[in-house]
Amino acid sequence: MRLSSIFAIAGTFFLAAILCLVAAGFSVRVIEDNARHSVRSELDKEGMTWTEVDADGLQVFLAGVAPSEAKRFAALTVAGRIVDAARVIDQMLVEDSAEIAPPRFSVEILRNDHGISLIGLIPAEMDREGFLEELQDVADGAEVTDLLEAADYPVASGWNAAVSYAVRALDQLPRAKISVDAGRVAIITMADSPEEKIALEQSLQRRVPSGLRVSVNVSAPRPVITPFTLRFLIEDGVARFDACSADTPEAQRLIIEAAREAGLEGEADCTIGLGVPTPEWGKAGAIAIKALGELGGGSITFADADIALIAAQGTPEGKFDDIVGGLNSDLPDVFALHAVLPPPETEGAPVIPEFVATLSPEGLVQLRGKLGSQRLRDTVDSFAKARFRSDAVYNRARVVEGLPAEWPLRVLTGLEALGFLAQGAVVVTPTDLTVTGQTGRKEAGAQIAGLLADKLGDAAQFNIDVDYKEALDPVAGLPTPEECVAQIAAIQDENKINFEPGSANIDGNGAAIMNDIADILDKCGEIQIEIGGHTDSQGREEMNEELSQSRANAVLDALRARRVLTSSFTARGYGESQPIAGNDSEEGREANRRIEFKLIEAEPAPDPENSGLESLEEEGQEETETGEAAEGSGDEQN
Repeated sequence: MRLSSIFAIAGTFFLAAILCLVAAGFSVRVIEDNARHSVRSELDKEGMTWTEVDADGLQVFLAGVAPSEAKRFAALTVAGRIVDAARVIDQMLVEDSAEIAPPRFSVEILRNDHGISLIGLIPAEMDREGFLEELQDVADGAEVTDLLEAADYPVASGWNAAVSYAVRALDQLPRAKISVDAGRVAIITMADSPEEKIALEQSLQRRVPSGLRVSVNVSAPRPVITPFTLRFLIEDGVARFDACSADTPEAQRLIIEAAREAGLEGEADCTIGLGVPTPEWGKAGAIAIKALGELGGGSITFADADIALIAAQGTPEGKFDDIVGGLNSDLPDVFALHAVLPPPETEGAPVIPEFVATLSPEGLVQLRGKLGSQRLRDTVDSFAKARFRSDAVYNRARVVEGLPAEWPLRVLTGLEALGFLAQGAVVVTPTDLTVTGQTGRKEAGAQIAGLLADKLGDAAQFNIDVDYKEALDPVAGLPTPEECVAQIAAIQDENKINFEPGSANIDGNGAAIMNDIADILDKCGEIQIEIGGHTDSQGREEMNEELSQSRANAVLDALRARRVLTSSFTARGYGESQPIAGNDSEEGREANRRIEFKLIEAEPAPDPENSGLESLEEEGQEETETGEAAEGSGDEQN
């Protein structure tokens, strides 16, 4: 064989070997790069940006300082989902948790009629299951919603004592908000009366362990009563209240004592509320009730500063003049008295039957007067309880014979008309039907007139004196969508929604902020809102966009947990694309990390003057013109 042939063959084998080495090296680099990028991407999605990833052949190395042992193990688990766990080499260190300042552990406990909700951050060492079991016992069958997060840090001093006290306090609070921190508990709750408020405050303060700071805020809200009303009657020797309002416990005491002296027996309910026309309300009420007692019968009615006294039929005129004259002199100047002495009953004159239904500002309904049969009485009672609350109806109507045939229709129609009012009264007689009161419906007067004309006939006689009050209107009282968003922005100006670093978990302080935002949205009705998540520019853009979307979703979920209707809400993550400050300083980056609530503007309605055919014609003309222009342009270029 010639020498040149030997060299040619050897050169061929050498070249092939070199190409195989190059191909193998390239394949190794491709495998390493794919493994490194895949593991890196998955770790970023899980918020583990503190890890460092490298690859050498089939092996993947994880390095970096893990915040905790649990985080280190989680990183290994995430990497094991991408490559074979046997190929993952752990070179990570664990940060010494003893040298790290622990986060602020806190729990917000919210309790209402629907159950108990828990929001906040607790130590991982805490007996979470035991804590939930205690709350289940307190809830007495109601739902306990656990939205707690845990962190692997030592339990702070005073934490367990605070949690134990909060559970004991919650046992006697059917509606409350309890904020728990290490060594501190803040309680906000409500009481039904000032006396209950004092007793509750004393009970909670007596149960405080040594070294625990406790703040108790017990409110006893009073209803706004308008008009401020008091109505006391003495009929057939029986005294009673149709309505009783007082501005202070002292005024309540004066009125009830005067009523008892006038013959009232049994329990007396007199509501303490706001809206009194004068501080001398209690004195005036007591004086008027005493005068009615001296008359021996009739009714006294207060509506703000107007007083109507109607004496019982048959009251001697001299006695009436003396008592009414003295009452006029004794009443404070602000009150105006209108007194009526019915004419004496003519012998043989028929007694005019009457049925009266009154609706108080608190929603209580009282029925009194005459009904023709026990069956009708039961029907009226059932109708009223179906139209109003069953526990709010008090039926004092009497069954008598000889009432007109159309009496049931007139009574039931009057009750139906009462349903249009927020407060007021309906008086039914054989010849007249009178509806008076206040309403939150602008069209209530017209609707009542239409109802009475339809049920009783166009020739029927009825009187309607109904006042519209915007404060009673459930729609007019709603804030506009713009006002809702502005109120939310004002809350965030004072207390920003923050998240744990690198995660979508709302921090411990965020629970109270979310409660305030939920309170606003509950009053706003159904509005279109976008919850936008934003980040700073640190980290990769794709990771920031995913993180902002997760945070926007977390806020949406937090609102749902607070029973806010979110069907018209959307959550969107913008990442770092919409900064409101520079990212070259910590202050600017902090401003850019935010949650924004924005109204979703409705799309403009199509112009009714432009038909679909016209739009298509215009579109076709535009396409033709564009095509011609493009064709001409092409000729010129060519």
